Amino acid sequence: MKKKAKLYIARKLPEPIEQMLASFFIVKSNPSEDLESKEEFLRNIEGITALVTDSRVKVDEEVMNAAGPQLRVISNYAAGFNNIDVAAATKKGIAVTNTPGAVNNATADIAWALMFGIARRVAEGDRLIRTGEPWNWSPSFFLGRDFTGKTLGIIGAGRIGMSMAKRACGFDMEIIYADGRVNEQLEKELGAKRVDLETLLKEADYISIHTPLTPETRHLISEKEFAMMKPTSILINTSRGPVVDEQALVEALKTRTIWGAGLDVFENEPYVNQELFKLDNVVMTPHIGTATPDARRDMAIMAAQNILDIMEGKTPVGIVNREVLNR
Repeated sequence: MKKKAKLYIARKLPEPIEQMLASFFIVKSNPSEDLESKEEFLRNIEGITALVTDSRVKVDEEVMNAAGPQLRVISNYAAGFNNIDVAAATKKGIAVTNTPGAVNNATADIAWALMFGIARRVAEGDRLIRTGEPWNWSPSFFLGRDFTGKTLGIIGAGRIGMSMAKRACGFDMEIIYADGRVNEQLEKELGAKRVDLETLLKEADYISIHTPLTPETRHLISEKEFAMMKPTSILINTSRGPVVDEQALVEALKTRTIWGAGLDVFENEPYVNQELFKLDNVVMTPHIGTATPDARRDMAIMAAQNILDIMEGKTPVGIVNREVLNR
């Protein structure tokens, strides 16, 4: 490995990533957590061999050309990779990596937090208490939804979906999943059943989305899909905002086509559809699914290790376009 190769970190990230890479690269980084201007970014990446990005840093063919022909790897500090033009990178022989596994527990935890929050009306109850207005308990006061014995439908049964399902076992929930591939571990260890998407939408009491954003999954859940769901169902999205048609979701919540939703991601982040603010049957968090010290540290270490593996001719755990390794 050439020690004088240049590497650029597009936004300030946890220290382990720079510490791991400094021994092998001339490391330059954006010292701020804010995004640089496009012009500044393009200047800073000239001549680099490796680039570290995150989900807010858009990497298209223009960026790759600005870096130069020696660019070998783009390491995304995220579980997703929809911010990178993977097809363009593959065509140029540039490896693209992400950080699967490092975010499993934190993301599953936030999904469950949102499920509890909306099902048991936690945020709504908090708002009521803070008004200072008197309230009186009654048998029908603030009724929410049960978990025990209900059906959890998981869309996208990868690592995070698996972590989600494991937590459901503590509530004796029936687990069904929709995925293009069979998850034998999920079925053997947790008794989950693979179904098609339509069946999942019709049968699940809770629907949790864990699929990556691709052209095929954009607006995977829209007006037609909401119409299939139970009026008592709850939708949770901690994957990527555009997987759900946000305006269709607003209408489904307003008309009580579904009972509620928990959202950590939004279609046009950081903008959020203003109509959601008026609804009590939605709980929202600002894309904090991986926001724990352990998860962020593990993501940084994996992002760094992915680069080192590429430079050493190894196969990274987080390789996205595996075909470039065979060139």
